[in-house]
Amino acid sequence: MMDFTRRNLVMTAGGVLAATAVGGPVWANPDRKMGYAIVGLGGYGLGIIIPQFKYCQHSKLVALVSGDPVKARKVAGEYGVPEANIYDYKNYDRIKDNPDIDIVYICLPVSMHAEYTIRGAKAGKHVLCEKPMAISSAECESMIAACKQAGKKLMIGYRCHFEPFNLEARRLARSGAIGKLRYFRSEHGYTTGGNNWRVKKAMSGGGSLMDIGIYALQAARYMTGEEPISVYAKETTDRSDPRFRDVEDMIEFQLEFPSGVIGSCMSMYSANRNQFLLMGDKGRIEMEPATGYQGQKLWVGDGRKNEITAPPNASANQFAGQLDHMAQSVMQDRTPIVPGEEGLRDIRIIEAVYRSAREHKRIALK
Repeated sequence: MMDFTRRNLVMTAGGVLAATAVGGPVWANPDRKMGYAIVGLGGYGLGIIIPQFKYCQHSKLVALVSGDPVKARKVAGEYGVPEANIYDYKNYDRIKDNPDIDIVYICLPVSMHAEYTIRGAKAGKHVLCEKPMAISSAECESMIAACKQAGKKLMIGYRCHFEPFNLEARRLARSGAIGKLRYFRSEHGYTTGGNNWRVKKAMSGGGSLMDIGIYALQAARYMTGEEPISVYAKETTDRSDPRFRDVEDMIEFQLEFPSGVIGSCMSMYSANRNQFLLMGDKGRIEMEPATGYQGQKLWVGDGRKNEITAPPNASANQFAGQLDHMAQSVMQDRTPIVPGEEGLRDIRIIEAVYRSAREHKRIALK
């Protein structure tokens, strides 16, 4: 994995500010790092998120929740987590008795997001939940309501909001660098295997759209700065392929925005692609890879002649930025920039995409 610096980003509606520039209430002990419990020690929680805490300024790993006690003890030993701070899914609610835990990060299959978010909030903890937020908008609403009732913050793990090249692309698009924006295109996909929870609809809520296509949808929204008003979608899936007996492979969807901008997105589980393109009347902005864990490349102007290699804070770590942003949102009593309502909006649009593909018609969005 790429070696990142400890520099941290906090994004506001207008861009990115250094964490020290953010105002608001000051935590009672500003030198204390917020304690995280990672819920789920699968590939993402263990392989991607846990190693990022060493780059954080305001966050630390203090607890683990896993159904595999042997793995949990091994991980705890490697990362200095006390064995007393290891929980399983049955005694998860006991986290309420542990003052070291401020935030739980839900890194579980999508079908488990709602339950463990709600239980976490009821246990008195703030919640950072991986994307997609849940398998339905109804579940998203329940998660938001539970956190509000408990007086706890809820943030969704949209890490690209903390990734420097994405932030620079967004800044350029909104600054008029390519003139009036006319068209957005994004294609996101990878070749999936057939033996994982992501191809089981009961656990994932859907196929490529829920897993990787949501990046295309998110990019369309945060790059244009608009909310789509309608969607039209078409699914193409080979049901004889054992990988796709339960979920979709390819789904393409067109988004219409109030300004007249058209977004064209493709999601797929049978080909590798990670790209977006913004076309204005005076030029273009392109990223490929766009939303990967690392290695982003950005071009602006005419084709790929002008590559932006050093945007502001280019060495910053999107994962540490995300963890620290949630920590600072708690410390300063601020709403995270990607709250539960952001995740709910995506799921509502995804539900409309699926409906459009089923009914073969344009769906107006509320």
